[in-house]
Amino acid sequence: MPAKRIHLVRHGEVYNPGGVLYGRLPNFHLSETGHAMAKETAEQLKTMAPAVTAIYCSPLVRAQESARPIEEIFGIDAKIDEKLIEPHNVFEGRKLSAKAIATKPQWWWHFRNPAKPAWGESFKEIIARMHSAIIQAADSVLDGDVVLVTHQLPIWVMHLSANGKKLMHDPRKRRCALSSITTFEIHDGKLVEVGYLDPAANLASIDKGAV
Repeated sequence: MPAKRIHLVRHGEVYNPGGVLYGRLPNFHLSETGHAMAKETAEQLKTMAPAVTAIYCSPLVRAQESARPIEEIFGIDAKIDEKLIEPHNVFEGRKLSAKAIATKPQWWWHFRNPAKPAWGESFKEIIARMHSAIIQAADSVLDGDVVLVTHQLPIWVMHLSANGKKLMHDPRKRRCALSSITTFEIHDGKLVEVGYLDPAANLASIDKGAV
């Protein structure tokens, strides 16, 4: 039988003093707080049964660093899955704010249809690759739980999709904290969300740069 549960883990805080939208840009590592957050999440997973029997993560360094404490606790090497990567965004490397958008008319056409984003990968494309990653990860084990370390938007759109909610949303209102755990099960071939935990809520962090 496939995995009992699939835990989608968001990476920890990133060292991003410039406050830019980092997207898929290389060399954005976890901050000291981010490493501490990743350890809190690993300790939380340790308390949950059944045990984690497989770990997959995005190829971006912040996700790999967030997976490391989980690898150490369960004695499992994480496997890289390109399907778990952060969505592409045309604003990578820029500071993005309402004021910046208002003063740059050349950017406006990217926001002409929020229901079908023109600034990067579409919600439906993200859902399709994430669904594939989740099913493949679940089917890769005979028992136990699997962990997928990924990014905020991929986790959030899977939440919306699984719960039958509209994909268009306000990014400021996503319930997907740094190092959070969003848990799914597969019931009759369908993904069902069964839990959400914020193990690192006690750590003060700065959440800037997410797509």
